[in-house]
Amino acid sequence: MFTDLPLLSLLIWLPVFGGIAVLVNGDNNPWARPLALLISVATLLLSIGLYIGFDNATAQMQFTEQASWISAFDINYSLGVDGFSMPLIILTAFSTVIVVIAGWEVIQDRVSQYMAAFLIMAGLMIAVFSALDAILFYVFFEAMLIPLFLVIGIWGGPNRVYATIKFFLYTLFGSVFLLLALLYLHHVSGSFSILDFHKVGLSMQEQIYLFLAFLIAFAVKVPMWPVHTWLPDAHVEAPTGGSVILAAITLKIGGYGFLRFALPITPDASMALDWLIISLSLTAVVYIGFVALVQSDLKKLIAYSSIAHMGFVTLGLFIVFRIFANSATGSGAELAIEGAMVQMISHGFIAAAMFLCVGVLYDRMHTREISAYGGVINTMPKFAGFAVFFAMANAGLPGTSGFVGEFMVILAAFQANFWFAFLAATTLILGAAYTLWMVKRVLFGDVANDDVAKLTDINRREFLMLAVLAVIVLAIGIWPAPVTDVMHATVEHLLTQISQSKL
Repeated sequence: MFTDLPLLSLLIWLPVFGGIAVLVNGDNNPWARPLALLISVATLLLSIGLYIGFDNATAQMQFTEQASWISAFDINYSLGVDGFSMPLIILTAFSTVIVVIAGWEVIQDRVSQYMAAFLIMAGLMIAVFSALDAILFYVFFEAMLIPLFLVIGIWGGPNRVYATIKFFLYTLFGSVFLLLALLYLHHVSGSFSILDFHKVGLSMQEQIYLFLAFLIAFAVKVPMWPVHTWLPDAHVEAPTGGSVILAAITLKIGGYGFLRFALPITPDASMALDWLIISLSLTAVVYIGFVALVQSDLKKLIAYSSIAHMGFVTLGLFIVFRIFANSATGSGAELAIEGAMVQMISHGFIAAAMFLCVGVLYDRMHTREISAYGGVINTMPKFAGFAVFFAMANAGLPGTSGFVGEFMVILAAFQANFWFAFLAATTLILGAAYTLWMVKRVLFGDVANDDVAKLTDINRREFLMLAVLAVIVLAIGIWPAPVTDVMHATVEHLLTQISQSKL
């Protein structure tokens, strides 16, 4: 039933045109909030249709759509999903619902524009994950930044102008190299189809140059060390909804880009330069973990934590070449890539929950300084329960989704190199250190001051969004099969491409 519908077009354009509808009458529109919620929920339900109708047994693109767009240049409106993109689309749709609910009472200024920005952003992000034409991908890849730029620039903190300009310059720098790579691939393949790019024969020198272009473009998005400095600034200045989308979705586009472009198009160059990505990833895991330890701002601490956790994603994607070198069968390579994907999905939920918790506190005390809190559990016991749970999930507590992806990558890393696994495993210590330090300072102990004493516990709206996230984090931690099953065939297909091309 679902395969007969143009589900991907509906998922893209429903929130985009819905966001435009929310803008009608501007701030005088009394239906802005309920209409935004209705559209976001409808988008989420449609995305679940992708999961229901998805065939786990094939690596072929599913729910495909094709139409001519700019015929003179053979640019097409070409859409499709596989085991890599489909889970990320569902994550995008879910996060949009959470953001709308989170901003229901908090946002009082330019409500219509705020809700519309996130709806339009959702449609553009879904388009990034489903585009099969390189130019279509690039257009949406760039367009999705505009609503996010506006969200931070309009509803952000006192240094929002600095944060937005820095965010813009970093992403623009990376995007230029991506465009050059895509144009060159069109030159050698005669097509803008991403799947055709996967089949084109490239020399080692061509692959090296293309890989470096992809690395610059997607490393900024992840973000990888040392091009990570825009993220803490953006998180600190962004409103809660902006931080949720940044952490849950925007960072995942970098990991998705490596899976869709770098690994299948430049496998030999990826193998030759895997040492570079592995080194940068382990630096993020270890060094950024220490940086998180010294943060005094709640959002900055979680932002640096995100960089460390995303290091597992890039580590999992590139240790596959070392696993192939050490094993004739490539045993463990599938575990590495699936672990990276699970880490992306899990981090989307956990990081969103962590930023929502910070938002709950900020809405009440209007400060993110850790020193301003203490003994919050005495006045907000329900909130403290959720906050401790999500903090433990962020530290990789077994039984939560935060453990699954990291465990899979570390287990696979042992088959690549013992020291890779050893350094990656330090996150279990560092993550626990900065997480427990934050929890102790903010939640436990005696009530620190009169402001904390006046705090009121979470309301039904806040309880609902945190409870739903807690259930998902727990469910994936206990039973990750529904997430991993959809990507098996796609992972095997990618590994076949890599193994056939490796030097």
